[in-house]
Amino acid sequence: MTTRLRSCWSAIRYLAIGAASSMVSWFVLVGMLFVLLMCPFGVGIPALPPALKLIRHPVNFERRRAARLLGEPIPQPYRSGNPVTDPASRRDLGWLAFHGATGFVIGAFAVALPLGGLRQVVSAIVWPSVDGGVESSLGFMVTSWPLAAASAVTGVGMMALTFLFPRVARWQASAARKLLAPAPGVVLTDRVVELAASRAAALEAHGAELRRLERDLHDGTQARIAAVVLQLGIADSIFEKNPEKARELLGKAQDTATGALAELRTVVRSIYPPLLTDRGLDGAVTALADRCPVPCTVDVRSSSRRPAAVEAAAYFVVAEMLANITKHSGAEHASITLDGTADTLLIEIRDDGHGGADESGGSGLSGIRKRAEAFDGTLKLTSPAGGPTVLKVELPCGS
Repeated sequence: MTTRLRSCWSAIRYLAIGAASSMVSWFVLVGMLFVLLMCPFGVGIPALPPALKLIRHPVNFERRRAARLLGEPIPQPYRSGNPVTDPASRRDLGWLAFHGATGFVIGAFAVALPLGGLRQVVSAIVWPSVDGGVESSLGFMVTSWPLAAASAVTGVGMMALTFLFPRVARWQASAARKLLAPAPGVVLTDRVVELAASRAAALEAHGAELRRLERDLHDGTQARIAAVVLQLGIADSIFEKNPEKARELLGKAQDTATGALAELRTVVRSIYPPLLTDRGLDGAVTALADRCPVPCTVDVRSSSRRPAAVEAAAYFVVAEMLANITKHSGAEHASITLDGTADTLLIEIRDDGHGGADESGGSGLSGIRKRAEAFDGTLKLTSPAGGPTVLKVELPCGS
């Protein structure tokens, strides 16, 4: 019963605030009507875009209220650009008209019904002590016990109806969600744009990775192997005349070949680290933390295996961020948390440095974002001046 009473109180409060906001809706609609009437005279045309942006403030207030009541967020549907051509502006106006027509009536009824029911019951109790009887909230005078009984019964019935207010409040919030959320077609269009941008970022990152591999092989391994071939050729040509010099060249060729092999292994590890195959993501990340110059702890809350591509992306995200912490943060300690479910991998990297990390500063954060977006993932960076810096990356693992 206590829970139901609390639910009724919350619903009455929600509907009462809705009554006040519906009056605001009417003022906003009248203002918009005035701007529209001024458009044929040329005065309202420049004022129309700012006016449409201003009405988003009361609409966003209603969007947040409905989201809190329903327990789920209602995304903002607004696009960048001219609000006149934004479909969300028309939906905002539709909601203001609907809420202005229904919100005040429902809110006033929500407040008046329990108060009126209480007055009915009180009238039934106190009428004998008042000369001439007591006027009930329904307008009739309580001057006898039969009328008092009728007043009490109607009062109890009116207060019992307040238990329906949570349903009414959810209906009003559901209507707000339906009208204020992005339209299905708009969501699909925005999703297509988002996926196109993600695909372009993935192709760009892939091309940059191929260029890096080509540069590493050309400038490093290929040059060393060419030096080995040259040294072997010289050693072969002078072997009969100067065996000692030939033997010296063979030794240098062996050292050069060893260096080329080491560089080749480094390039291979940059494509897919063998640690991921041998020890899994948690073991590979732990190895990265052990090699980091800044003391780093690893908290593995989910050690289930993910697709190889996702694990590789997560590994390089951690590696790049630890490199940033070492070079730029001035931190004394860092921590890595691996969490998530079978369908999602969550990575949180935190350091106690001086903060102020910026994606536009060329610190590799933009590359981390592109790598995450290539998997339809998300990146959230929090780095106020003075620290701490927190990077949260979410990578979907589903098919």
